[in-house]
Order: sequence, then structure tokens, then C-alpha cells
Amino acid sequence: MYDLIRPLLFALDAETAHGLTLYLSDVAHRSELSRWIARPPAALPVRAFGIDFPNPVGLAAGLDKNADHLDGLAAMGFGFVEVGTVTPRPQAGNDKPRMFRLPQHEAVINRLGFNNAGVDALVRNVERASFRGVLGINIGKNKDTPNENAVDDYLHCLDRVYPLASYITVNISSPNTQGLRDLQEEDTLRRFIGTLRERQEQLAGQHGARKPMLLKIAPDLAEAELDAIAEVLLSASVDGVICTNTTIARDAVAGDPHAGETGGLSGRPLFQRSTEVLRGMSRRLGGKVGIVGVGGILDGDGAAEKIAAGASLVQLYSGLVYRGPKLVAEAVEEIRRQQVSA
Repeated sequence: MYDLIRPLLFALDAETAHGLTLYLSDVAHRSELSRWIARPPAALPVRAFGIDFPNPVGLAAGLDKNADHLDGLAAMGFGFVEVGTVTPRPQAGNDKPRMFRLPQHEAVINRLGFNNAGVDALVRNVERASFRGVLGINIGKNKDTPNENAVDDYLHCLDRVYPLASYITVNISSPNTQGLRDLQEEDTLRRFIGTLRERQEQLAGQHGARKPMLLKIAPDLAEAELDAIAEVLLSASVDGVICTNTTIARDAVAGDPHAGETGGLSGRPLFQRSTEVLRGMSRRLGGKVGIVGVGGILDGDGAAEKIAAGASLVQLYSGLVYRGPKLVAEAVEEIRRQQVSA
């Protein structure tokens, strides 16, 4: 069915189509049409970060920033759903237009800038949703919070979402909030993660349940920077790492009419670099920190390659724009097939 409506969606600007797709997912769920739109994937249980996932294919953060559409999206068969990025206070994000499709490259550029309704709104939405599966909540900082105070924003969000999340993702790798990626610098990251890890353990005691914390990193890092991040992850006993966020590189889309747009590039051109980072982090971490692979998965083979490179789980986003919800079951099936044949 998605193949039929995709031309209509692509006739709209990217952000309008994004909103319409979310609305349609809600309609499909309420009318019990989801099963006709997306074939339910076969069960493929996996345990990661101490959590049992019904299958290893999840929805990446960014599609549903406020958890407004949690039930509709979950009905597509994802093994887990990650919502956000959410900030302490509501913010409008960057000026429009701020999303661009590059169809010839099966790519998307966005410079949304953590547009969201604030953490209190997200909490209300999660509380009233029916979804009871594995839920990740991705947290960030407000645009006008200086980096020296950034940890306070993350602590505030961590406190608010902790009771509702299955796991929490710390996003310091979006290219669309000025200076955010500077938090990945080794000494800054060590202090920053140390503070969050301390609060994580405090919250575990208060709530009687320990929720894993994951760090989402950028693909645009040199080998020495990846070495430093891996050392921090290991020394701080961080539960997991998501490889990777979007890229600011444009080599793979040079000449495209939108190649000059600022923002993060996702989709097929990101696949190779994000997988290289994943493979390198897997080698550095030696199985001591779990890995989620995301970036450029457009088919089942791409999902399976992320698993082969060292990921326990994968996430989809831009691939859904080009392939629709059938990509979920296709990815699960190919991961299962390659595991059986290995």
C-alpha cells in the first residue's frame, strides 16, 4: 500500500509529508488496518542491555519527537520504538524549510534542531499511550543552554523520563544544535557521562529498577576521537552506544540540488561510514558495551550487515521514507535468515 501512496507523499514538501505519514499511522492503528499496511514480522527475540526485545529492528529517534504517535508506529511491527529527541523546555527548532529529500540518492537532509513540545508533554503522551513494548527515550539540551550548563538539561530530562523508559539515549551528536557535538570531546565527555551515570544509579535505587543508558555518537569522528569515546564508555561502564547519528559530509551526494543544504544527511549515503564506525567501535569495545546500528538501512541486507558488523540491534528512519513499513519485516527476516545460515 505504501508504494501506492508514496508518489502523493513525495509531491508534498518533506516536513508536511512527515506529519501526514504520522497522522496516517494513527488512522491505520485506530481502524485496525495496520496489519494490511505492514506485514507483522516473525518473532526473533534478542536480549541486549538486560532487556528482552521481540525482534532486533527498532524505530530510530527523530520520527516521533513528542511520542504523539507511539501506538500507531508500534503497530508497524518494530521490536522497539525510540522517541525524542526531547528537551527540558519546548522549542520550535530551526526555520523552515528544514527537511529535504534527495530521491536519486535515497537520502534525506534535515536541520530540524530538536523541535519538540518539551519533556513534560512527552511524558504525558507516553502515559496515555497503550504501548507497553520496549521504549527508548532520547534526551537532549535546549538550543539556548550553553554547553557548560548542558548536563543540567540532560539531568532534568533523565529524571522526568526515567520511570517510563525501557532505556534512555543521550544525544550529543546531532549536527543541528550549535556546539552540541563539542560534548563528544574526551575530557568534556568524561565529566558529562560521569555525572549522568551517577544520577542513573541514584534513579535505579529510587525506582527499584535500573534502566540502561546509551550514548548516540556522530559518524564524522576521526579514529583518535573514536578511541577516546570508547575509552570513556568502558571506564564509565555505559550500557550501550548507538552508531550513528546523521553526517555533515556531502561527498556522496555532490551535485545534487540539495547537497548544499546545511544539516544532517541520512539514508543510503550514510550507510558505509556509519557501518565503519560501528565495526570500529565493536572492535574497540570488545563486547563489553552493547551496540545499536543505525544509518542508511534501505533493505534487509543492510540490516543484517549492521548485525554482522557488531550490532545487537538496528534502527530505521530514512529507509522508511523510501521503502515504507514493509522494510521492518524484511529487515527482521533477513537478519534471521543470515543467522540461521551462519
